[in-house]
Amino acid sequence: MGRAYEVRKASIQKTGAARGKIYAMYAKEIYSAAKKSTDTDANPTLKRLIEKAKKDQVPSEIINRAIDKVNSGVDESYDKLRYEGFGPGASTLLIDCLTDNVNRAVSDVRAAFSKAHCKLGASGAVSYMYDNFCVISFKGLKEDEVIEALLNAEVDADIETEEETITLYGNPQDLFKIKNAILNYNNKIVFDVDEITTIPKEKVKLNKEDLEIFKKLLTLLEDVDDVQNVYHNVIIEE
Repeated sequence: MGRAYEVRKASIQKTGAARGKIYAMYAKEIYSAAKKSTDTDANPTLKRLIEKAKKDQVPSEIINRAIDKVNSGVDESYDKLRYEGFGPGASTLLIDCLTDNVNRAVSDVRAAFSKAHCKLGASGAVSYMYDNFCVISFKGLKEDEVIEALLNAEVDADIETEEETITLYGNPQDLFKIKNAILNYNNKIVFDVDEITTIPKEKVKLNKEDLEIFKKLLTLLEDVDDVQNVYHNVIIEE
């Protein structure tokens, strides 16, 4: 895999209205996961979401409220959707939504592309240019110790080392196997990154005009309530 990992969550700034959106996103995800089981020991997906929510400083009351909705018998249904689109130049995007209204979600996403004079593509038009990975990043072990931990657990992952940080890339279905392999080796490890993500096989650099259009498109998509994550292939320098 051999790529430096970048968090691609539509570059949402966690202040003001955007923080409110993050809270709402987690509430929907946690509720949806909790419908399978509210027992975090039996539901590792729910456990991971709660841990991530706490790292993102989501208030406990929002987490608990989402779980209490399940316990109280509230029955809401959310669909996971993925849209694929083309931005300016050679830019491409994958947009993940979690929504209780499919028609609203596709209408809002389509409107964002239209306003930026970009276009949505058919299913499969863009996704083949991306890879899905689980990514785990942490400090506290040396590379040879990580290799030993993975061998002991009979699980495979690619390793990148940058100073004291180890980053592991694996198959999405192996996320919990990889985490458990590391924790069984050293149960004091704290994961800085622990998620399933999508990474482009190739990245592109846009000219100034196209980059401004692309940033406008990202902003429009960030404003869509149903959008959970946006993945893209554009190099955006800080």
